[in-house]
Amino acid sequence: MQPRIPRQPDHDQTGGRPDDDARLTAELAAVISGARRRAVRDADRQVDTAHLLHSLLEYDPEVRSVFGDGPQIARLLGYLVQRSIGYGLRWQGSVEDSGAVPVVTEADGLSPLAAGALEYACARAASRGDEPARGVDLLAAIVVDKETRAVEVLARAGISAVEVYARIDSRPERHAWEGGY
Repeated sequence: MQPRIPRQPDHDQTGGRPDDDARLTAELAAVISGARRRAVRDADRQVDTAHLLHSLLEYDPEVRSVFGDGPQIARLLGYLVQRSIGYGLRWQGSVEDSGAVPVVTEADGLSPLAAGALEYACARAASRGDEPARGVDLLAAIVVDKETRAVEVLARAGISAVEVYARIDSRPERHAWEGGY
């Protein structure tokens, strides 16, 4: 009997996994690992930006603080949970791609948009100086492209990706080890 869950690529075949990347904080590496597990559980071909968003909300208090408390975050988490049983099923077996860039095949198990978001997060962190990318960097990266699945989930929850980015951008820079925001 064949397992129903797709196998994620072996890191030896892909040249290293992003969750082992020195450009990421330990917390962000845990987020990526969590997104990988979620993709496997959901039987998705690749980790997409909605997996990353779900994992960010689950593991990163700094990211959760961007959304605040209340009904918005509860509604957002509800949509993310429903993904594997509801509207997200139409994404199964397809590659998340905006069409803006050529499709990258098997970028460490990440969709082309998720891989691009990770690179954007690392570049954003590098622009601040010599520090690794944090969860808010990845959140900023996944909301700048209106074609991501994460932005679609945000819209369904009544949350503007533009407003989320503005909230991230308007925050004073602080390091996660200083107690967050």
